[in-house]
Amino acid sequence: MRLTRTISIVGVHCAGEVGGVIVGGVLNPPHCKTMYEKLLYFQNKADDIRQLLMSEPRGRPAMCMNLVLPPCDPCADAGLLIMESDEYPPMSGGNTISTATVLLDTGMVKMTEPVTKLNLETPAGLLDLPVDVPGLGVISVDIAWGGMHYAIVDARSVGLEIKNANGPKLIEVGERVKQAVRNTYTPVHPKNDKIREVTIVEFTEPVRQASDNTKMAVNTVWCLQGDSTGARVEPGAVLDWLSCMQEVNCMGTTTVGGFDAVLPTVKGSAWITGFKYMSLDPSDPFPTGFRVRDQWHMPEPSGERIVK
Repeated sequence: MRLTRTISIVGVHCAGEVGGVIVGGVLNPPHCKTMYEKLLYFQNKADDIRQLLMSEPRGRPAMCMNLVLPPCDPCADAGLLIMESDEYPPMSGGNTISTATVLLDTGMVKMTEPVTKLNLETPAGLLDLPVDVPGLGVISVDIAWGGMHYAIVDARSVGLEIKNANGPKLIEVGERVKQAVRNTYTPVHPKNDKIREVTIVEFTEPVRQASDNTKMAVNTVWCLQGDSTGARVEPGAVLDWLSCMQEVNCMGTTTVGGFDAVLPTVKGSAWITGFKYMSLDPSDPFPTGFRVRDQWHMPEPSGERIVK
């Protein structure tokens, strides 16, 4: 057997969000002084790794991949680069929880009692915006930052309810909303103007208050996929996500680049699902994978091989 490359991955899920953490087989990029420079390196010069792992036959739409790298900041224990189906998000709550779980549970970072403090270095407000969506008319969309730029939509405003039976329709409408927002408005991160554009749509339902005064919020996302831990935050909120709980609290407020911002904490759990090696044979006809159009909901090719 001859292999072009072999990549070591720890399988993990965070409240049902399936992903993996790359712990071997991918070298630290050269001459990068920040984690954002490392993001750009993989995005522009080594994106074949993301395509190999995230596209079929090795990947699928609803998954994430996290790459552990040496940090650039000496105060950090490890660097984290996040790969999703269409992008490299600068930050993600669920992926951070997954990566922290793997680093601690495999012994890559020493666990101490009663509290282990782990510093991960990553590359890393609301705006009410009226958007004219073809076939839906004008709807109100909130633009928020939660590790990536979200377009947040009240599901009721497009005549939908967040439930399994409406999954295909939520995907169809979510893609239409995302394209309409991109044609209308381009958000730019106040501290890094290269981080821009909405890449993920989050449908929400009204926040409900329980008898114990906790607040429950039902959310679902479309990016192709992702997690919504960081975007919808208010004091004492609890996100009901895939029937699993993640506790989100607002510890205070601050400003970022002149914009009002919150200081959130997220409490959640992730579970290791297995250990595997991904490999590439030099004779493999799909060295960067492929995407079946009806499963990936891709109206136009985006560089990856598309199978109709």
